[in-house]
Order: sequence, then structure tokens, then C-alpha cells
Amino acid sequence: GDLLRQALRHRGPDGEGTWQADGGRVLLVHTRLAIQDLSLAGHQPMEWEGNSSVDSLRSSAVADPSAAGDELEQATDDSRPMTDDSAPCGPVIVFNGEIYNFRELRAELEAEGCVFRTRTDTEVILALYVRDGQRCVERLRGMFAFVIWDEAARSVFLARDPLGIKPLYLCEGDGKLAFASELRALVRAGLCGREIDAAGLASFLRFGAVVEPGTILEGVTKLPAGHAMEWKEGQSRTWAYWKPELVPQQEVPESVARARRALLDSVRAHLVSDAPVGVFLSGGMDSTAMAVLAQEAGIGELRTFSIGFAEEGFDESGPARRTAEALGAKHHEWKLGAVEGRELVKDFVGSLDQPTIDGFNTYCVSKFAREGGCKVVLSGLGGDEILGGYGSFRRVPKLCQIYRVLGWVPGTRQWAGRFLRSSRNPVRRRVGEFLAGSGSVTSAYEACRSLFTASEAAALVGFLLNKEVPAVAMAAGTATPAALPVVTQDAVSVLELTRYMRNQLLRDSDVMSMRWGLELRVPMVDAELFEALGQIPHGQRLAPGKWLLGEAVPEIPAEIRNQAKRGFTFPFAQWMAGDWQAMLESSGQGAPVALPNWYQKWALFIFQQWKDQVLGDRDEGEGRRRPETGDLRPEAWGKPET
Repeated sequence: GDLLRQALRHRGPDGEGTWQADGGRVLLVHTRLAIQDLSLAGHQPMEWEGNSSVDSLRSSAVADPSAAGDELEQATDDSRPMTDDSAPCGPVIVFNGEIYNFRELRAELEAEGCVFRTRTDTEVILALYVRDGQRCVERLRGMFAFVIWDEAARSVFLARDPLGIKPLYLCEGDGKLAFASELRALVRAGLCGREIDAAGLASFLRFGAVVEPGTILEGVTKLPAGHAMEWKEGQSRTWAYWKPELVPQQEVPESVARARRALLDSVRAHLVSDAPVGVFLSGGMDSTAMAVLAQEAGIGELRTFSIGFAEEGFDESGPARRTAEALGAKHHEWKLGAVEGRELVKDFVGSLDQPTIDGFNTYCVSKFAREGGCKVVLSGLGGDEILGGYGSFRRVPKLCQIYRVLGWVPGTRQWAGRFLRSSRNPVRRRVGEFLAGSGSVTSAYEACRSLFTASEAAALVGFLLNKEVPAVAMAAGTATPAALPVVTQDAVSVLELTRYMRNQLLRDSDVMSMRWGLELRVPMVDAELFEALGQIPHGQRLAPGKWLLGEAVPEIPAEIRNQAKRGFTFPFAQWMAGDWQAMLESSGQGAPVALPNWYQKWALFIFQQWKDQVLGDRDEGEGRRRPETGDLRPEAWGKPET
């Protein structure tokens, strides 16, 4: 318990607790970031103390909610029943996240006679579980990962929010179950092994992040987004309670008004907090819309946070500053340079839960916001996925069309695939791999989003692990929905939601914001918003330039609406060619694959440094051992410019 608390303390600096039963065979550990009910009443783990009016409503009909769902995995290890050497107790919960409709649910439960001891959303989840059993998860709107030990049922119930904002890592085996909000916590507490999973590494090399439910470590999985799980006597069953589905629609009247209502409703819900709320303002349409709608929803004092750069083409601080001034916000701006950024890299890598090529931007702006006095922030993440902001919405349909056209003449597609795969250009090699394959929307999407081809990733896995890896071990799962929408653009939207956003953007946002004890909320990543906007035909919802968002939030300044799509990106290529060059020069030396692009070199650097810092031998009294590759000591990078 002590090791777990230490490993998770950065996520919850406001309090911590431990609960155990059965002579320590059941152990729950929690560290708290207090957002709802800042008093000690919100302490976790939280135990249900009994309420006859609700307890009497508990129905046996909820015993098997997965009957209509997909059973994804079944553990076969047996575990002897745990001896009951403690007094009987009610269900006990550890919960990470926020339930935005908890007040409505609380009122519903109070109308049935439930009396609450706290003002927390945690207690509402418990009361709902006591009343509805495992179907309680279907009533929750928010971002969450929670685990409930139900002594009466001798079972553990685990659940994760629909779109995967909050993580939940699992390690099962030998009749035991270990879980945590971060993979690093399982490692540091000795609850899982440290062996790199070849498929997980291949997934990282291909897509810049490990695709769930796999992870970078053998024996550790991730509960998939929108899934729940029951673990009992060494056996587990997992089922989906929500899936992102887009069905082709006819024209919807008043689509712009519908989008405005849905967006404002989501932002208003995400403002529920007993702590100050700020807004990340990048200078793009999504974050600007969040600031505009937050002000209309009654945020109070609007506080905005931006990061700018000296490099031309990357600095959006000017438009962000002017937007903040127009809204009357209290604006905070940080001009970040290459040397200052380099000095943050070591702590950034040490904060990574799993290797990722992204996340440094969120690490920096989260640090800035927390130091600026904010405990909760809103981000515009998710707008590109549901409203068609990425180039993939154009490129994937184009690739699928090329595949079909080349198929008209027998042999042409195969010849083109072989020719492109021999190219020195990494993008052409990925297109060649696509043409040699099935031509599916998913493979076209992967050609657009991947860093390396599958064969290149396989060669690099063997190189990085210094051993031969069987081909079968390289088949990294993609967790692609079984049935994608018929319309290609809608399929891309679902893929962006379930692949890039879920496995990289959301995971990095959670880890890097919680590194600083900051809760990052994403109103555009909301199941109810997705369902509302999903009813709008793709021709309107995915119109170029985020037409729908611009029409729904006309307060977005013209200079932001009319600028080219850039995203919240850092000038990594320039930094790596200059001040960061010495830091990365040893990464990938001797690699069997050419590394012409900065993101390919960065991927190998991140993996090597993550492996050393997070998995390497560590003496708690003396700190981490010296890195073996890519020396991260500032004195090893040369004299900083002044």
C-alpha cells in the first residue's frame, strides 16, 4: 500500500487513504485531488454505510448485465475463497474522475429516500451501485475509472468512461487482480513484471502510442474505453456498455442550433466544480469555442493559459491573447524557448506512463496552469475528431479511391505497391504497404497515421529488444470497432476517436495534467455530445474548415476561423536540428531502418529514455541511475545559449 500511495501521490496531492479486508487480501489505495466537496468528507476509499431506503431497492435483475454485451476475455485461473475475518461491510469504492450529472442523479436518489453524508459524486456512484448494481455505469455522464469491492457478492466491479478519458490498468494472474490509474504504479509497487511486450512496442513504433487494450509491458492490459468488468474468485468477464456509432442521416433541420445547444450543454456540465476552472487557449477554433461557451455558461472569472514560441509558424499566442482580451479574460502567456524546453525533457520522460511521441505540449501547459493557481482546466481536445479537423478526413477517402482505380487494370496495384515500398520516402513506403494490402478504410487510416511500416516496426523491435521476436508476437491489436460506419468520412471520425484520440491524446492529457495535480476536462469528448452531433449528417458535421463549429459559435473571431489548421504543436523539428541535437544524437544509432524524420528519431529517443528511467534499476535513496543512452544531463548537451 505504501508503494502504491507513493507512486500515485502526484495525481492526488490533497489526501490519501488505504482500506483493507480479509486480513489484507483485499487492498484499496487512493490519493485524492479534491474537486467536489473539498472537505474531509470526500476521503477515499469510501465505504457505503447503509441506507435502508436504497438498499431495499437493490434488484437481483442486475446480476448479469453483460448478457447482451460482448464477452471479450475470460480468465481461467482459480482462486480459493477469501476467508472472512473482518466485520461485514457495504461496497467500497476508489474513483478517479468526475461525474458531471451527479447532482441530477443525487436528486433522483434523494426522492427515493436516500440520505447522503457528503456532497461528492463518489458517494452518488456508490448509492447508484447499491440500487442498480453493475448497470449503474450506464447512467453516468463524465470521465471516470472506478473500482468497487462488493463484499456481499465477493466480487470486484471495474468500469471506465465511454470514450476513454480516464485510464485503468490491469494485471491478472494466479488468482490475483492488481489495478491502478497508471502503469508506473503497478511497476513501482512490484505488482507486474518489467518485460517489454513486443506487440506493444510494435504498436508504439507504428502509431506513436500503444493501442489499447495492450500495453508496453507483458501481462498488463488496459480496460477498454466504454467497458466494465467483473472479477470474482479469480475469473473475469468484460463487456462493452457503450460504443461510438454513427448512422447515415438525412438532412437535420436546424443543425446549427442543435450543435450550439449540445456544445453549450456539455461545457456547462463540465464546469461543475468546487475549485477554480481555467481554459487552455491555443489560438485554434476548438479552444476558442470552449472559452466563449464557458463564459456564456457562467464560469465566473475566465482565466486562460497559452504557450507561445519564437519560431515562425508555431506561435499562436497573438490570436489567443487578442481573443482573451475580447472576452475580458485574465490571460496568462508563457513564451517557451528551445533551451528552456530542453531542461524540462528529463522530468517529462520520467512522468510518462507509457512511451508516446506526444504529450510534451500538455506537460508544459499543465505545469503553467497549475503554477498559475488553477486546479481544473478545460481543453478543446476532441473537436477535430467529431467535426473533421484533420487531414485524414481528406486523405483516407483519397487513398481508398486510388486503391479502387488501380484495381481496374490487373497487376497495376501490386506493381505500384512494390515500387512505392522501395522508395526512400517514408510516406511513400507506407502508401506502398497500403496498396499491397486489403485496401480497407482502417489500413488507409493507418497509412496516414503511422510512423513506420509494419515491417520497419518489426525490424526495430528486434533491434531495440536485442533479440529475435517471432512474427506472431508482432501482431499488435488495433481495437478497431468491428463494424465501421458505411460513409468513409464517418468511419474516419470513429477511427480518430478510438485510435489517435483515445490511445495518444487522452492518455497523454491525463498523465501530464495529473503529473501537476491538475484535472483536465474535455467537453468535446462527451458521449451525450457525440450522440447529439452524430445525428447531424456528415456533409454538415464534417464540412471543411469546421464549418459547423464556426456557425454554431459565431463569436469565434474571424482571424481564428480563417487561419489554416495547425493544431497545438511545438517546433520540435527546429529544436531537434538545433539546441536539442546533442540530446538525441545517440538515439537510434545502428538502427536497421532509416530515420529521416524528426518524429522517428524522437520515437526511439523516447522509448530508450522511458525504458531507462521508468523500468531501469532504481535506488529510492539515491535517485535513478544514470541513463545508458542519450545522456539527459544538461551539462552533456553543451553550453546553453544566452
